[in-house]
Amino acid sequence: MSDKARGRTGSSLGGRLGGRPAGHPGGRTREGTSARAAGAREPGALAQLAAALRTPAGAAQPLFAQAPKAWQRALPYLLVGTVVVSLLPTTIAVLTNDYGMDGGWAGALGVAQTVPLLLAVTRPLQAWLLVLVADTFGAVLLTQADKVAGHSWPWTPMAVVGYLVLMACLGLRESNRTLVGVWLVTGALGAVLGFFQPRDTMNTAALLFVLGGVVLALTGALRGLGDARQRIAEQESISEAERSRRTLLEERARIARELHDVVAHHMSVITVQADSAPYRLPGMPEPVQEEFAAIAASARESLGEMRRLLTVLRAPDGAGGADGPGGGGADGERAPQPGIGRLQQLVEATVRAGQPVELSLAAGAARAAPPAVDLSAYRIVQEALANVVRHAPGAPTRVSVTVDDDEVLVLVVNGPAARDAVVEPDGPGTGHGLVGMRERVRLTGGTLDTGPLPDGGFRVAARLPLQAGAGTAGTDGADDTDGTDDTNEERS
Repeated sequence: MSDKARGRTGSSLGGRLGGRPAGHPGGRTREGTSARAAGAREPGALAQLAAALRTPAGAAQPLFAQAPKAWQRALPYLLVGTVVVSLLPTTIAVLTNDYGMDGGWAGALGVAQTVPLLLAVTRPLQAWLLVLVADTFGAVLLTQADKVAGHSWPWTPMAVVGYLVLMACLGLRESNRTLVGVWLVTGALGAVLGFFQPRDTMNTAALLFVLGGVVLALTGALRGLGDARQRIAEQESISEAERSRRTLLEERARIARELHDVVAHHMSVITVQADSAPYRLPGMPEPVQEEFAAIAASARESLGEMRRLLTVLRAPDGAGGADGPGGGGADGERAPQPGIGRLQQLVEATVRAGQPVELSLAAGAARAAPPAVDLSAYRIVQEALANVVRHAPGAPTRVSVTVDDDEVLVLVVNGPAARDAVVEPDGPGTGHGLVGMRERVRLTGGTLDTGPLPDGGFRVAARLPLQAGAGTAGTDGADDTDGTDDTNEERS
């Protein structure tokens, strides 16, 4: 359609150029935002290891199971394997040479005390039971060793090292109640063995009790921090989902309130026409007059029901019915619902606020659109301009409304950002941006297309069919009933 056929009207105001997009909360292109966010969120290897330490593993998962890289997930096995390979020959040599234990018994005891540590990565509690039994059995055997005098007992130095490694694995996996139980059992067993301590030996029960408690406390605190962060993340996810759902419900209630006004107007017209029919058409038969009276009574009853419904839908503060990009109040609730015919006033108000906007309005668009489409087109433009004012002050914006035989096309495009533009910081907003646009095009059976432009601007295009059900009730994300998409429209 040519500019002449459209009845082009324009208003523009020079100003500094901003570039946050119409209908877009952050004013950044999706690709640029993703790239910068990915670079900012990429932690180093040490940070990833620290996060893996804080992340609690599941019942059937090994330590570091949530680490992002394969070598990080294999690290616990490597460390524990290194400890076992180091402790096994050392334990056998010390038991044989220093304690004077028989070589066969020393080998068996060394295997029993060290090899179960390999199980600590996935099942530390079972590994602890095996090692505890082996260490206790070793302490009993050492009472009969030839050279036990002058050495550590009941726990040898190698047993202490292996036990502390086991305590660390336990602290990262088990609950605080389990850790306290393990610690108390360790102390109680050391105290019982103390009654059978050989002469001239150094009792290491207290040493293991203290060191084990310290390791359990540190690793347990680290695991508790991970648990707390995980719970916070889960609550934030739930809160975000609830907020998105609440945003969608609020916008649908707002649309319902506005449509009530449109339907109530037509019902009032029906009532007036039915009541005045006998006076405008004299000589009407009695049955016909009664029929018109019944129509008027039904219309009045319907209006009464709608007014009762309105008391529920209307917000106490009168939000949701005002005109202008972001206005609201009780006065707006009493005003007629706006439409395409009032877009010129909306653009002029936006221009007076310092936003350069150019309007192209097709001649006869307001008369051609049915009430629901007329209101939806106005609200889509209103929301888009509100987002430009909020997030892209000074950005040049073009608004175009055209109409053909089948549909009304609403197009809002803003330009790129200016370097010196002062914009609102990103954060949660009213929630009536693209969420509301999607709901309105779904109401009319139209389509909505939004996205960044190559020059850094943004585009909002809505197609609203003139016939109810003529379009496909779909948008770019219309099936997302929670009202969210990857452009974070809930912030706009």
